[in-house]
Amino acid sequence: MEHRISVALGKEKADLVLKNGKYVNVFTNELLEGDIAVHEGYFVGTGNYSGKREIDLEGKVIVPSFIDGHIHLESSMISPYEFAQAVLCHGTTAVVADPHEIANVLGTDGIDYMLQSTQGMPLDVYLMLPSCVPATPEDENGAKLTHHELVPYLRESRVLGLGEVMDARGVLREEKELMDKISSTLAYYKRVDGHAPSLTGGELNAYISAGVTSDHECTTEREALEKLRNGMWVMVREGTAAKNIQPLIKLFQEKYHFRCMLVSDDRHAGDLKALGHMDYLVKKAISLGADPILAIKMASFNTAKYFRLSEIGAIGVGYRANFIITSDIHELDILAVYKEGKKIYDQEEGLKPFARPKIDKALKRRVTSTFHMRELVPQDFAMPTQEQYTVIELERGQITTHKKIVSQLTECVKLAVVERHKGTGHMGKGYLAGYGLRSGAIATSIAHDSHNLIVAGMNDVDMAVAANCIREHEGGLAIALNGKVIGSLPLPIAGLMSDEPAEHVNVVVEQLKQQAIKLGVLEDIDPFMTLSFVSLPVIPQIRLTTQGLIEVI
Repeated sequence: MEHRISVALGKEKADLVLKNGKYVNVFTNELLEGDIAVHEGYFVGTGNYSGKREIDLEGKVIVPSFIDGHIHLESSMISPYEFAQAVLCHGTTAVVADPHEIANVLGTDGIDYMLQSTQGMPLDVYLMLPSCVPATPEDENGAKLTHHELVPYLRESRVLGLGEVMDARGVLREEKELMDKISSTLAYYKRVDGHAPSLTGGELNAYISAGVTSDHECTTEREALEKLRNGMWVMVREGTAAKNIQPLIKLFQEKYHFRCMLVSDDRHAGDLKALGHMDYLVKKAISLGADPILAIKMASFNTAKYFRLSEIGAIGVGYRANFIITSDIHELDILAVYKEGKKIYDQEEGLKPFARPKIDKALKRRVTSTFHMRELVPQDFAMPTQEQYTVIELERGQITTHKKIVSQLTECVKLAVVERHKGTGHMGKGYLAGYGLRSGAIATSIAHDSHNLIVAGMNDVDMAVAANCIREHEGGLAIALNGKVIGSLPLPIAGLMSDEPAEHVNVVVEQLKQQAIKLGVLEDIDPFMTLSFVSLPVIPQIRLTTQGLIEVI
């Protein structure tokens, strides 16, 4: 502290001074000029400074590095180490991850894996404890997390609170187990994130009264404004499947933005490589008319403020020197990324290497052996002829669905969800509209949130072949045609993530997507992520689980 004070007073030289540049001031929403002094990993002053090392920015702009306030690392399909490799070069230096995907498979082993596999990286990974494992009593997953199992984790410095409380009805019913989880979190002065699509009026008020302070499920301006006006923070989500920036672009205005954050929620590795991470979200908002400084603020300072991370998210005295150098805040090209005053990425030199976190060997074995189900046969997928069929209809660009009653199954594909955690043999079957598949079958073990095996297909043989391929690989993605597997990607880490480099996963996933399009899947649909949400029984309107069709409302 004494050294920083001396440097701030100009009595000592700073470790690093950035000169002849501009910087985004998130406190006053301005683009300002002046030297930026960095010492011992912190910003210590702005104005006129000299340093042991000085960089002439030549008019470039310094921006606070990005923080993703709500993400499921598992949905990238790559290990946390590979995820860090993928996002650091896009200016993200911190994420707040909810490991409820892996926790639904492995319980506390899943949380332990996420803590161990993210320790000591240049990407700061904070966790929110999974609040609903399982997501609903009607679903079948691999574990159950109670209040007693979660409380010890609240003492961890990297645990920031309780993750999205998806069981809104459980809150309204004042279910004791859920109340205990929320109460314990609040007792530790930590955040409780929400998940309340379409909740309104008195029910919304009751939900907020329980201590839930955010929501990332707003899909309309009206819904978002009601939640803002009731004191909630709104997380504006833009992921691979759910894209909400455009319908919520009004929130980027001066009078709304300060209670809003940008988050990705679920983002495939291919999109991270092709489009980017938080930098892509900011650029998309700017392209739709958002003020660049407010958009940047929603991807940095606002998120830090919400989660009470008082030392990151801003270029200001006393804050950790986590920042991006860009030539223009509209284009937001990432020229360099600094973490605590040290350059970790350069556009010309690339990302500086860092060590892979160590994971307990016994834990790693448990995490890579999670499939417990028999081999399937085509007869398992047979369904009777009916006069009328209840069909799940996809909504373009969203993860919500509609219930549809039809007499003919034209433009529909057969759908099945198979329990894979405990060998129960349970299978829910139904039909899906709006997917586009015309031949073959597509399967994945990423099936939110319980992550059973889900398969869509045009015939029973291909459905069995695709499903068995995933079973043999201990999880993954697979496409079958004419009784043969024509493409697959093993995901042996809890059936959710690959242990291969991100570049390999990207190539294979892209090949699989192109194969899916050739089989008829609509080009504006991610064939796997879209399918993975069809079994999520906490998003309206209708879903398929191992127990059959469920009407969410």
